[in-house]
Amino acid sequence: MIKLIKSKLKLKADSASEQEYKECICDLIQHDMVKSMKNFIQHGDINCLEHSLYVSYISFMICRKLRLDYRSAARGGLLHDFFLYDWHIGKPYKGLHGFIHPYIALQNANKYFNLNNREKDIIHKHMWPLTFRLPRYKEAFVVLMVDKYCASIEIIKLGSIRTVHKLKNILEI
Repeated sequence: MIKLIKSKLKLKADSASEQEYKECICDLIQHDMVKSMKNFIQHGDINCLEHSLYVSYISFMICRKLRLDYRSAARGGLLHDFFLYDWHIGKPYKGLHGFIHPYIALQNANKYFNLNNREKDIIHKHMWPLTFRLPRYKEAFVVLMVDKYCASIEIIKLGSIRTVHKLKNILEI
C-alpha cells in the first residue's frame, strides 16, 4: 500500500526532506516523556515510539506532497499515541483502550507541549470512527489513515521496522 501511495504521489525522501522532518519534531523528540514512549509496546514487538515515528514520518511526507500542513501532521502523528501506559497489561483509566486513548494522549500532549488546533485534532480524532466525531482537518484524515496502515503492517510484520530504524538513525535516538 505504501508503495502504491509513494508511486501515486511520487514520495521520495532525500536529505533535505529528512532534515525538514527533523526540524518539525526536534523539540518533541528530545523531550523525556516522548522518549519514554519506547517503554510501551504498541503492536507486536514495535514500541509506541517506533510506531509513532513511522506514522509521523509517512504523514509528513504525504502532507508535504499534497501541500498540506506537514509540520502539524508530523507533530500530531508523533503524539497521536502519547498515552504513556502499556495497554496490553492494564490501563489507569476506565473504558476500552481504542476508545479512550486518544483523549488521554491529547491530555498528556497538552500538559507538555503547546499545540495548534490541527495537532490537537490529529491526536484527538486519530481513532475515528471510534472517536465518533469526524476530524476537522485534512491532515487529521491523513494521519488516521496512515495510522491504520502502519498498525496493520506492524501487526502482520510486513517490514515497517526497516523504516523505523532509518528514522531512529536520522533522529539520532
